Amino acid sequence: MKINAFADVSLRAMMVLAAAPDGGLMTTQSVADAVGTPYNHVSKAMAKLRELGLIDVERGRHGGSRLSSSGRAATVGQLLRQLDTRTDPADCVVATGTCPLINECRLRGALARAREAFYRELDGVVVTSLPTSRQMNPVFQAIGLRPGL
Repeated sequence: MKINAFADVSLRAMMVLAAAPDGGLMTTQSVADAVGTPYNHVSKAMAKLRELGLIDVERGRHGGSRLSSSGRAATVGQLLRQLDTRTDPADCVVATGTCPLINECRLRGALARAREAFYRELDGVVVTSLPTSRQMNPVFQAIGLRPGL
């Protein structure tokens, strides 16, 4: 199962915020630098995470983002369900038309069940349990933040 690029960036942003030094605020630019992704993409992900109530944002000169209490409890499965924008797991309906086999197709149902099984497996993985100090300390040092794990 493959996740979309937006979900990937969002998960990585959540991991960085989970490991933020002293649970402090991080700017979107810092998060973008930490995950090695352009600011524009991370900014969109952060906006969606805020909309979902997974991060709290403080505006202003010393502002930034941090995980909310909901964000600290979020699982990878929950997050992927909310970020998966594909309604059709097999692309049976596309701009150029529909698959001629779509009527009474059992493949779509099987693929939808497989996707849900994938998410269910990830329901036991809390996002905050993923980052480790060995993984994150070099990242934070590279972007000029004091490691906090």
